[in-house]
Amino acid sequence: MNEISLIIKDTAEKIMKDLCTKETINDAEQGVWAKDLWETLKETGMLTIGVSEEFGGNGGSYSDTLSVLRAAGKYSAPVPLAETILANWILFDARLPIMEEAATIAPVNEGDCITFTKVNNGWALSGKANNVPWAHNAKSIVVIGESEQGKAVAIVDASTCTIIHGQNLAGEPRDHVYFEDVYVTDSAVSLTEEGKVANILYTGTLIRAVQMSGALERILEQTIAYSKEREQFGRPIARFQAVQQQIAILAGEVAAAKTISDLAINAFKAVDANTKITAAKIRVGEAVSKGVPIAHQVHGAIGFTDEHTLQHSTRRLWSWRDEFGNESYWANLLGTEVINKGADQLWPFITSMTGKVV
Repeated sequence: MNEISLIIKDTAEKIMKDLCTKETINDAEQGVWAKDLWETLKETGMLTIGVSEEFGGNGGSYSDTLSVLRAAGKYSAPVPLAETILANWILFDARLPIMEEAATIAPVNEGDCITFTKVNNGWALSGKANNVPWAHNAKSIVVIGESEQGKAVAIVDASTCTIIHGQNLAGEPRDHVYFEDVYVTDSAVSLTEEGKVANILYTGTLIRAVQMSGALERILEQTIAYSKEREQFGRPIARFQAVQQQIAILAGEVAAAKTISDLAINAFKAVDANTKITAAKIRVGEAVSKGVPIAHQVHGAIGFTDEHTLQHSTRRLWSWRDEFGNESYWANLLGTEVINKGADQLWPFITSMTGKVV
């Protein structure tokens, strides 16, 4: 990691730690916009990392961006940072103007489809997108859909859509968005070839895996700290062998999640990226299955209460593991890929799942 990357990572950590307070997160779940946090992220250029400066971004690599998103996941940042960054990556690929305000992407569920129909001097968009993150907080929605000319990308004013509010388990907005012949000008639409824009499913999966690895780091830190503070039978519970064993298991799961997500980050945009992203989502999801119960067991009942911030991370982990495909979905795809390659290719396939982790 070079000096610039370290500065970006440290700056993101400091912003998230200082501004993602318990009160800010709780208020966001009640619909209060985290203005100070968002404005700080905007002023420091975090919204456009990974987009070249000549195209209006702040430069930096995809790895730099994903390190910012890991910090956002670690501190449960209650803003659509990941969605705005993904929207800007798509806009950059499509050569459309990038966003400096809150944005999101649609559709995010496989099976949802938005159709583009050519009309005078523009396009009419029709369809429905379910569980769109932060749609009612977004100024714009970046839509990928189908037209008679092929794949199309559009910048849609969120106020022109019908948005039904919803939430996930973590209290984050997950809205249903209806496009009812929504008009978009030609200048806000780009027709592009298949594969020329970021794949929402795989890129979103990588982003969620990275955010989850950050949240897992956070629950490990909290669990270790609490085990040293909580006393039972006259001594901290951290001194009991059974508790130490459980924390060791949790630490192992956190290390595995970080390692596999780092592997996927380093492979992003490479030929075999999708396979490594798939493996990352599966393994990080398994780490959540094993790690979250341990964190709550060590904390006891207090970890579930509003008084403690552990539940900010664990509720997000439970929610994010199901977004952009859960472990079962990706395991089926990965298993099918292995079967299709045949027995002779099994070992080469396994040994190809390596890479330098930085």
